[in-house]
Amino acid sequence: MNKQRQTSNGVGNIYFTVGPTQTHPKLGEYLNEGLEKGIYSISHRGKQFGELFTHTVSSLKTLLNIPPDFHVFFIGSATEGMELILENCAEDKSFHFVNGAFSKRFFRTAQELGKHPERLEVPAGEGFDMQKALIPKDTELVCITVNETSTGVSVNMPDIRALKLKHPGTLFAADIVSSVPYALVDWDAVDCAFFSVQKGFGMPSGLGVLIVNGACIGKSEQLKARGVNIGSFHNFSALLKYAGKQQTPETPNVMAIYVLGRVCDDYIEKGLASIQKETDEKARLLYAFLDASVRYPAFVKKEAWRSKTVIVAETPEGSATVLKRLSERGYIVGAGYGEFKDTHIRIGNFPMHKVEDVKKILKVLE
Repeated sequence: MNKQRQTSNGVGNIYFTVGPTQTHPKLGEYLNEGLEKGIYSISHRGKQFGELFTHTVSSLKTLLNIPPDFHVFFIGSATEGMELILENCAEDKSFHFVNGAFSKRFFRTAQELGKHPERLEVPAGEGFDMQKALIPKDTELVCITVNETSTGVSVNMPDIRALKLKHPGTLFAADIVSSVPYALVDWDAVDCAFFSVQKGFGMPSGLGVLIVNGACIGKSEQLKARGVNIGSFHNFSALLKYAGKQQTPETPNVMAIYVLGRVCDDYIEKGLASIQKETDEKARLLYAFLDASVRYPAFVKKEAWRSKTVIVAETPEGSATVLKRLSERGYIVGAGYGEFKDTHIRIGNFPMHKVEDVKKILKVLE
């Protein structure tokens, strides 16, 4: 047995990647549970799937404190969520806060759909003074990436709420891909949000979740009535129609929907306050180390902008050497994203990651 690869989970790698990341510790149990119950063979038009759908939606709403009047739709990915929101909530004008690759993808998706988006863009690693943002009066949709996974910058919900109060008639969309379940959404400030399951929920990729309120549904129906293209089988009208029957428009990823419900159950039992406390403690350890390090300084300099779930470090010696050193000891972290591939590492900090393993990975970095 190779003692170098001993981790808190036994022998093998621990994935501190930012998505897909370390899987939920009960993933195997939940997958086998679904097999034993025959869930993966049921019809998505049958009563049993309706019960499964209802349970997962209910557990998700409880965990994330989603109001009863919001709708939960299951889609293919978070990227699809961007496209659907833009198609259904903006005929022409969206406004985007851009500070990294994924917020930029949101903006470019609007362009590719033939709309005329505007943006407030700041350098990678920086956040926004949202109160100084000049949003045009004809803006239909404001798009905010709550946690920029490419650079480790976060946006605080109170800042989003303050901006929403200044623009009450404008729809607000939030990319919450790598912030949930840690960072709760202020549903009075956000009209729609989306995420995928391979980050904070510790699941294999292949399922996106879209959450929308009545104002978004109303906007979609207005656009449809005027002949605006709002998409095909996954437009809001179709998703709402089938969700009302506890179904999806097409055969969905039944396995992932089932497992998501069980993971939510586990998080509810553990308690969100406990998850948040552990996340804060791990983030404190990581940033304290980076701030004291010459070899691995934190990329995001201002504390108020720092993500608690995606911690990004600069690697002046080059990321390849660091990644190799860590992997030889059984710890897999993410390389930098895009232009930062060779000069950054990204460390995921999700509910599956343990404090003891954070301490161990820091010893390897020392």
